[in-house]
Amino acid sequence: MKITDVRVRVIGSESRLKGVATITFNNSFVVHDIKIIEGESGVFIAMPSKKMPNGSYRDIAHPINSETRKVLEDAIIAEYENVLSNPPAVEDEDE
Repeated sequence: MKITDVRVRVIGSESRLKGVATITFNNSFVVHDIKIIEGESGVFIAMPSKKMPNGSYRDIAHPINSETRKVLEDAIIAEYENVLSNPPAVEDEDE
């Protein structure tokens, strides 16, 4: 599968959650709500998950091997860093 699109929404908060990503594969399959989290060793991704009745969380979608996880993480973190260094222009409401 080829990653064909990565979108990141930066969350400007003091929490560990720094952003949320959406990634598209082959222009035909999309995964939303991938969290970008600040950890002790830098940022990492957390796949979308659902809270179970016992209070634990279970991934809804996730890579099944470490190589695929690294490809996803590298693509998402690269886009996150790109968005941070090149914030979108804010339109002036007076115009």
